Amino acid sequence: MPRTDPGLTVFDLLSSPLPESQKLLLKCLSGQDHLESLVQEPEVNRPGLALCGFFNHFGEHRVQIFGRGETAFLQQLAEKKQTSVLLDFFSRPIACCIFTHSLQPTEPFTFLAKSANVPILQTELTSNEFITRLLGFFSNVFAPRETIHGVLVEVHGIGMLILGNSGVGKSEAALELLDRGHRLVSDDLVELRLINGGRTVVGHLVNNLNQHHYIEIRGIGIINVEHLFGTRSCLQRKNVDLVIRLELDAEGKIYERTSYQNRTYELLGVRVPLLAIPVKPGRNIPVILESAALHFRGNQQAETLYDAVLTRLSVD
Repeated sequence: MPRTDPGLTVFDLLSSPLPESQKLLLKCLSGQDHLESLVQEPEVNRPGLALCGFFNHFGEHRVQIFGRGETAFLQQLAEKKQTSVLLDFFSRPIACCIFTHSLQPTEPFTFLAKSANVPILQTELTSNEFITRLLGFFSNVFAPRETIHGVLVEVHGIGMLILGNSGVGKSEAALELLDRGHRLVSDDLVELRLINGGRTVVGHLVNNLNQHHYIEIRGIGIINVEHLFGTRSCLQRKNVDLVIRLELDAEGKIYERTSYQNRTYELLGVRVPLLAIPVKPGRNIPVILESAALHFRGNQQAETLYDAVLTRLSVD
């Protein structure tokens, strides 16, 4: 069943590995002993109105962002007034406060945050850039997800999820695709996440061994893909563009002779194009999968060009 991850903590914000362009660049200024606080909502709050004493519809369960405006407002308040406002502010169940632009909290703010066991974090990023990255991080962490048995590979840029009964040859096909220069995301188990407003399914590596990529081949055992094919043969995640179902060729079963366009497979409520491929001795499955990826990519490009032409004609 699809699920979401309810266990995001403030420590996760500080320590989660992210690509360089998505890093939050956070450090903890105070409250290091309370980083286990849970972030309960995948949203942020700019508490400008709350600092003025207006708490109607206050997003108390959200990460609180203090930019230049909020910080400047606190700094110009008399200490007694600031303390009064912040006492009310920190009486709420706040997970953490984050200061952008490398800004520093005021002394009353730091004292009251410590008293309320609320961690204070800081980032050098601007408010807009930080919020963009944080919401992107939230969309991934809180995304509905499920784990499925299969193999996810990237073939000619197409994310291909290979399904089929045990022993049908999913991992062997993936191994041959790796030898032909394509890339592996995950073998045996694939974690699927629903992002982009519920329109895109992304497959992630499922592996508890330091995020290394392994593939199991009957008769050989477990292979370390990075050692055998190099680090460039591996991906941590990939959009699922096409589902391939490998089936042992059954005598008398009729397979479609046209294309996948009328068949789909449901993943997390999203319909993904499906192609059923019969497996029997003498069939070169990896070559067929490469051809399927190229055919699918060609159709995508044609559809994109067609949509662009229609848009241009409607504008003209």
